[in-house]
Amino acid sequence: MALDRRNLLRGGAGIGAAAAFGMGTPAAADSSAVSSSAVSGFVQRTKRSASAYGGTPVEYLRRMRRLLIDNDNMLGPGQAIKAVREHIEAIKGLRREAAGSDRHELLELQTQYAEFASWLYQDLGDLNSARFWLDRAADWSHSVGDGDLTSYVMARKAQLAGETRDLVEVVDLAEAAQHLARPRSRLAAVARTYESYGHALRGDSTESERAIDDVHNALDRVAEDSSPWGVWLNAQYVEVHRAQGLEALGKHDQAADIFMSAIRALPEDYHRDRGVYLARAAVAHAGAGAPEQAAAVGLQALTVAEDTGSGRIFTELSRLDKALIPWQKQPDVTEFRVAFDGALAHEA
Repeated sequence: MALDRRNLLRGGAGIGAAAAFGMGTPAAADSSAVSSSAVSGFVQRTKRSASAYGGTPVEYLRRMRRLLIDNDNMLGPGQAIKAVREHIEAIKGLRREAAGSDRHELLELQTQYAEFASWLYQDLGDLNSARFWLDRAADWSHSVGDGDLTSYVMARKAQLAGETRDLVEVVDLAEAAQHLARPRSRLAAVARTYESYGHALRGDSTESERAIDDVHNALDRVAEDSSPWGVWLNAQYVEVHRAQGLEALGKHDQAADIFMSAIRALPEDYHRDRGVYLARAAVAHAGAGAPEQAAAVGLQALTVAEDTGSGRIFTELSRLDKALIPWQKQPDVTEFRVAFDGALAHEA
């Protein structure tokens, strides 16, 4: 039976569920579904690759994670998720043979890969699998004993709760991440950013603005933090989250202006994130009663969505598609909605 993908998206299913990307369910994501022979194959291939490129398996897998992150930013999650899953299984296999510090380094790397897998599934729109891998990362981070890593994973759980607009969990998870973080650290500021959005979802504009202002005021202080986590926290990142909160509060005009200003200041290599922010800006324009701007910005976001296969962008554009219905006979709006339908048909 053919799926009505637009209706699925409008109903909040997300592009991951609507598109049936074939990446599996949380149950299928468990390592128990991977045969021992497959794991052995992943391990042997990793060893051969490490030898060929000069280095240990841990060094090779760290390098590959960095390359996959860069690849994801430009080409989207669909290109990276298979390799990430295979690398996780390879790490598990290598841990069976390792001891001492090598075993600890592998577990730390496994945790980092699990968090990355969660992010990829989140961007696909498969939020159940995103939760699955973030829960695994949280469990493994406690075994690693790295306080910064555990704090970061908890902050990511707050972010994911915000993605699902969970009014109960966002603030509590963000506060828990701040308790785990080193005082006045970058990770504490990252978690405070997500807390701000949680307050906005609850309709508390005062607490939301207070939290986001706290983060802005902390940027100079945390810039020298030596932690490798949250290095992307900058003024533009904070501003797009301010705009996201304003949009949730119904302040569409302000949200649209701040989104567009922050987007203009983004570094050129923020390709996929630019698409997400453009889509959210378009929704804000529609909410502010500016359908022409909404449709024009939405078309820009759609181009990035098609390039990357980002479920987050498609989900935001489905909100835009619905918001533009009152102006559906206007030429600019018609152009966007026809292009959006064509993109959904192509994804199918």
